[in-house]
Amino acid sequence: MPAQNMNKPAKNKPEKKEAPRLIAENRRARYDYFIEERLEAGLVLQGWEVKSMRAGKAQVAEAYVYLKEGEAFLFGANITPLKTASTHVIPDPIRTRKLLLNKSELSRLVGSVERKGYTLVPLDLHWKEGRAKLEIGLAKGKKQHDKRATEKDRDWQRDKARVMRRG
Repeated sequence: MPAQNMNKPAKNKPEKKEAPRLIAENRRARYDYFIEERLEAGLVLQGWEVKSMRAGKAQVAEAYVYLKEGEAFLFGANITPLKTASTHVIPDPIRTRKLLLNKSELSRLVGSVERKGYTLVPLDLHWKEGRAKLEIGLAKGKKQHDKRATEKDRDWQRDKARVMRRG
């Protein structure tokens, strides 16, 4: 019976360094809306947009998602072109970008937005397996008193943590 090589050290494979996943985040959305459901959508992008996003030059803070004729679009997202952008392409930083969603997801979103009074809000822009993805939230708007209650609760949690640290 052959002896197994138990004393042979395992080869240490170099660990893959994971690239930063987040490109841009819409923090204002969590303050202004109750996020009921989250979805991940792909984006139809041009080459210069991908390069700019890799450099971290994207913003979704003032963007919103709208549905038109059974398709979803991202409007108002700003992707600043790099200085080295191609000369034969005229970059438009605030162009409307199409979102890629399944037919069933789109039909569910259309029903929620048109009948139930929800809105679609971009939450963050991130990389997933080398592709740019947009996380969108099905949301309802907060009233002013809801925002104050959220802020009050956040302040209380911060104060409580501070007191606990001091002992």
